Amino acid sequence: MVVGFLVRGGLLAGTVYYTRQVGIWGDTDQTDKLYNQIKSDLCPYVQKAKKQLPFDVPQLPRTGEMRFLAKHYYNEGVKNTFRFIHMLPCYAGRGLKKVKDTFEDFAQSPAITGGSQEASPAK
Repeated sequence: MVVGFLVRGGLLAGTVYYTRQVGIWGDTDQTDKLYNQIKSDLCPYVQKAKKQLPFDVPQLPRTGEMRFLAKHYYNEGVKNTFRFIHMLPCYAGRGLKKVKDTFEDFAQSPAITGGSQEASPAK
């Protein structure tokens, strides 16, 4: 358990250190250079894959588009998170009502549906 925790912690620390060294956490100019470098490094492999695929692969988005999309989806995620937190009491109330109704249905004795098993009157 301790060894696994240390290994995972070491991998996390190594990942953060490496991403910091290559420029992911730097300023925007450094991140743009990294993005363009990765894009140019992947270009030959993408061209090779395009030749083998039976459909057209769209171009990678430009840096400005990537920024816009990242901001847009980040903002949508924040909005939806707060919307969920705002509606959480309503969701919890509905869930508890469903649970209560289900338990009440289980607590009722089942209705007899067949007419052949009625008890005959005692004489």
